[in-house]
Amino acid sequence: MRRFDSLTEREVLALAISLEEEDARIFGDIAVALQAAHPEAAEEFRKLRAEEDAHRHRLLETFKTRFGEHIPLIRRQDVAGFVMRKPVWPDQKITLVEARERAAWMEFEAHRFYEAAAKRATHEGTRQLLIDLAEEERKHEKTAEGLGTTAPEDDSAARRKLFVLQVVQPGLAGLMDGSVSTLAPLFCAAFATHNSWETFLVGLAASIGAGISMGFAEALSDDGSLTGRGRPWSRGLVCGLMTMAGGLGHTFPYLIPDIYSATLVAGSVVMVELGVIAWIRHRYMETPWWSALFQVVLGGLLVFGTGVLIGSS
Repeated sequence: MRRFDSLTEREVLALAISLEEEDARIFGDIAVALQAAHPEAAEEFRKLRAEEDAHRHRLLETFKTRFGEHIPLIRRQDVAGFVMRKPVWPDQKITLVEARERAAWMEFEAHRFYEAAAKRATHEGTRQLLIDLAEEERKHEKTAEGLGTTAPEDDSAARRKLFVLQVVQPGLAGLMDGSVSTLAPLFCAAFATHNSWETFLVGLAASIGAGISMGFAEALSDDGSLTGRGRPWSRGLVCGLMTMAGGLGHTFPYLIPDIYSATLVAGSVVMVELGVIAWIRHRYMETPWWSALFQVVLGGLLVFGTGVLIGSS
């Protein structure tokens, strides 16, 4: 996988051609999926597809003028920093809200891509084309956000989108990992040693270790230049701190000398943590409340049970 900043202008144009073709086909698939229930919105997605096809033809003309007929195959999965696009399966049901949000994210990323590409372009004609496409993708983003609503999103909605990308997503990933993954070693130690202090040390080590690991993993996942996910080390810091917080929340009760009282308090803290995670998923990730609660609690109970069984053996 190549880094975006290592690509030549020839490679950037080839990548842009591939991206436009992929986006056009996805918009076409969404149009088909919406046709029965939302024919007017489906027509808007067909228009978006036509405009993406027009972008691809403009890029093709520029590429062939500058570099010749052969266009190398460079796809999004070949370059670091892109979010992978999920297919719209032929029999998949998709709501208008889901289609609108998906299209808005696609255009948001395309806008970021063309802005980043234009800054690195040295050929005047190519740079102007990339600037023009960035502006058109920005307009597409607004169009997608407004499908099926009275008006497109305002600046506050755009800021919320960036907040979710740069803070909520890495923070939630860390909180979930810290709250759930540390349950097994912590309660395993509690049931195996029956000693609060030793259990506390195990939980402390597991929480800090997980925080460091998750922080580095998030920071190295991508540089944020194309996805809008923010500075990698800031994102990693958020993820790492939330991971540690998730584990330390049910570790600190083991400072209570009585192991049974400590375990009771720690178990209560775990339930609060899982409830908070479910609420964040419902509030910011738009996961149905009962679905979020079921998924989080089920995962937590499975890990908790694993620690208890191993510690009691």
